[in-house]
Amino acid sequence: MSNEPMMEATSDDKLWTLLAYILTPIVPVIILLMEDKKNRPFIRAHNAQALVVGIVNFILGLVLSWTVVLACVPLLIWIACIYWGIQAYGGKMVEIPLITNWVKSQGWA
Repeated sequence: MSNEPMMEATSDDKLWTLLAYILTPIVPVIILLMEDKKNRPFIRAHNAQALVVGIVNFILGLVLSWTVVLACVPLLIWIACIYWGIQAYGGKMVEIPLITNWVKSQGWA
């Protein structure tokens, strides 16, 4: 995916993608339960990535929490999620290393 603007991204779509990245994995699950949101192409692509990043970040937080230095890794990932959310709010597609290609290969985005 490139950083070019996608077609038909309304301001509502952009807001939901921003929230999906910042409040992952809670908001992506909520979006999956909303029929009108989960089928929008812009939201669907970002939501799948945000959900996977949130789950990976949660697992890393559990595994790496035994040391102070490594416990900072999930915080850094969350800061990256804020950046990706801002990019999505700008109407751009985000390329998340490893996750974007995996989500696309699963057919989720």
